[in-house]
Amino acid sequence: MKSKIALVSGRANLALAEKISQNLHIPLLDEEIVQFKDGEIQAYYNETIRGKHVFIIQPTFSPAENIMELLILIDAAKRASAAEIIAVIPYFGYSRQDRKDKPRTSIGAKLMANLLTAAGINRLITMDLHADQIQGFFEIPVDHLYASTVFLPYIRNLNWDNLCIVSPDTGGTKRASTYAKFLNCDFAIGFKQRERANEVASLQIIGNVKNKNVILLDDIMDTGGTLCKAAIRVKELGAEKVYAMCTHALLSGNAMENLENSAIDKIVVTDTIPLAHPSEKFEVVSIAQLVAEVIKSVMDKTSISSHFEVDK
Repeated sequence: MKSKIALVSGRANLALAEKISQNLHIPLLDEEIVQFKDGEIQAYYNETIRGKHVFIIQPTFSPAENIMELLILIDAAKRASAAEIIAVIPYFGYSRQDRKDKPRTSIGAKLMANLLTAAGINRLITMDLHADQIQGFFEIPVDHLYASTVFLPYIRNLNWDNLCIVSPDTGGTKRASTYAKFLNCDFAIGFKQRERANEVASLQIIGNVKNKNVILLDDIMDTGGTLCKAAIRVKELGAEKVYAMCTHALLSGNAMENLENSAIDKIVVTDTIPLAHPSEKFEVVSIAQLVAEVIKSVMDKTSISSHFEVDK
């Protein structure tokens, strides 16, 4: 199997790619990514990949150059006669644009799917898409992984009594109820109203959090405004400990500072996106082993369903 795989990493999250490489015991491919003075990117491989299954690891968070770099790495692999090109995109950028919610607006997630398909990928491996239906934007296989595989064991190891899973907004209701059902605990929902994008005007909690140990659960942590307001609100309603768990830590603007000074006791994130700088309030759990196991399953043509069985 090893001789058939080529592991490639873009520059967006080299640390995660190296962990995946260590789990698979396969070195990252020798490559060069050159950036010209005007920002233009060129990529080429220093080793042959003819006839190989090339896994390109690159999350597509801001800036947009991360997307362009991924597309160029895909194009280089296609032109180098790779047998198959699999894009490993831990964080799928533009996933919040999954539909037309007002007239004359773009659907960025569909555009991303078109770009990746046109560039030449044969398969996509990603994690916690903001909207599950994005899988249907592709005419190729999509392996959609869930952060619950690493988060649920973490929650169990806390051994908390009176646990309550809280979704900071109604969009995460299904996620919160799934966690609550698995953990056999209560859940509550935040109802927020926005005056404009990335700015929460008010937030109310539907459900009982009094004397509960709360875990605020979300997929994307951008400005952190929703989580900060939700933490204040649940503590006003009598919650005891408050943790936040989020798959993708975008942390735009002064989000890191706001979250560090928030009412949240600890923030647990995955390494789909690297943290800009370490923080005592943040804890990172790695998805590297999960991704490595899925890559093995893809090559061995075995089911990936077993990787979501937390009790295994």
